[in-house]
Amino acid sequence: MAQEKKKMSVVQLTVITAINMMGSGIIMLPTNLAQVGTMSIMSWVVTVAGAMALAYAFSRAGMYTSKDGGMGGYAEYSYGKAGSFMANYTYGVSLVIANAAIAISAVGYAAVLLGVHLSPVEVALGTIFTLWLATVLNFGGARITGQISTFTVWGVIIPVVVISIGGWFFFSGHMCAANWNPHNLGFFDGISRSISITLWAFLGLESASANMDSVENPKKNVPIAVLGGTIGAAVMYIISTNVMAGIVPSFKLAASNAPFGLAFSQMFNPTIGKIVMGLMVISCFGSLLGWQFTIAEVFRSSAKEGYFPRIFGKTIGNGTPLIGMVIITALQSLLALMTISPSLSKQFTILVNLAVVTNIIPYILSMGALKTMQIQEDVPMKGRQMTNLIAFLAALYSLYALYTAGATALVGGSIATFAGWTLYGLVSHKFDVTDEQKLTNAQN
Repeated sequence: MAQEKKKMSVVQLTVITAINMMGSGIIMLPTNLAQVGTMSIMSWVVTVAGAMALAYAFSRAGMYTSKDGGMGGYAEYSYGKAGSFMANYTYGVSLVIANAAIAISAVGYAAVLLGVHLSPVEVALGTIFTLWLATVLNFGGARITGQISTFTVWGVIIPVVVISIGGWFFFSGHMCAANWNPHNLGFFDGISRSISITLWAFLGLESASANMDSVENPKKNVPIAVLGGTIGAAVMYIISTNVMAGIVPSFKLAASNAPFGLAFSQMFNPTIGKIVMGLMVISCFGSLLGWQFTIAEVFRSSAKEGYFPRIFGKTIGNGTPLIGMVIITALQSLLALMTISPSLSKQFTILVNLAVVTNIIPYILSMGALKTMQIQEDVPMKGRQMTNLIAFLAALYSLYALYTAGATALVGGSIATFAGWTLYGLVSHKFDVTDEQKLTNAQN
């Protein structure tokens, strides 16, 4: 009974889930959404429905599975070791790309805060410096990284909450209406252009069920917390980005590298705007710090499974996978150079679309495996049909998100995914061939 009291309530888990999703994903959203207009609220509606379907399906998968490895373990039910490898590989690639996008966000806000205009090459170099700084600071180990990230996340959450509540006192309905469709886009074209960037804000929802061992009555409360957290994050996203469209003209938002700082400057004064920019730089860097360590851990665990080269599994005395971190940061540096664009916002969008495309692959694999998972784990028939239906709808949304990411992101994501099949061919002898030999030996 004493141990039960230490467990989280459903409300606590809901709040944690929402905070984990908000992170640094929101700080460049207003700029990208302003390029479409306030009609992007329709994209939010579609993405929230898709994110809720994904979140619910992942919460069920987390309770049903008896395999380790997250999405890789889920995929293994239907697709074997090859599917497990591809889920781990594409998820790892998406995190590598996503962190480069987070670093660009930090550079954008820092440049505006310091009053510096950066050329495309300088943006790339600033991004590379930020990535390496986060990597070097991670050499101290997971505990220090976790403490910093837990504190810095409030640098984003506080401004978002303030503008979501207080922004209405500065809100102009006329301006918001004028920002509805500034580029005269078709209805479905306008929705589709914003799907990737809105889904970007929810990436990480698959980890929302990771705390199921720490919550009371997980079978009932985990789905409630996952859906509640997703809805809570969605409400904050939608309100904060749309209230800003009634405070700042869309052409100014669309050209800004620090949209929240711009909005607070308009609401109050430039000094408050700079304070908000400073908070968001700190928060963004804290998020980057935590995610750089997380990526190295994902690669380390994959190396332990035999999927990735063993060098990613090597750690130093405090458990930090130092060599893996260095290799990953070198790849991110190359990526920053390869995606140099005319504007910081354009480079950010390219990286976000790439991250979304590669992250959707393990989503689709996981959704496709849920039916087989339930059969193999003897899940009662009563709940299967609803779970399968929601997983199918989540998969449809994922495919639609792939379509809306655009040709450039699809080509880049496809090449990265196809490269994964080649890489799996180099390690598959450890799994499939061995299993086949065991079967042959058993038959003999």
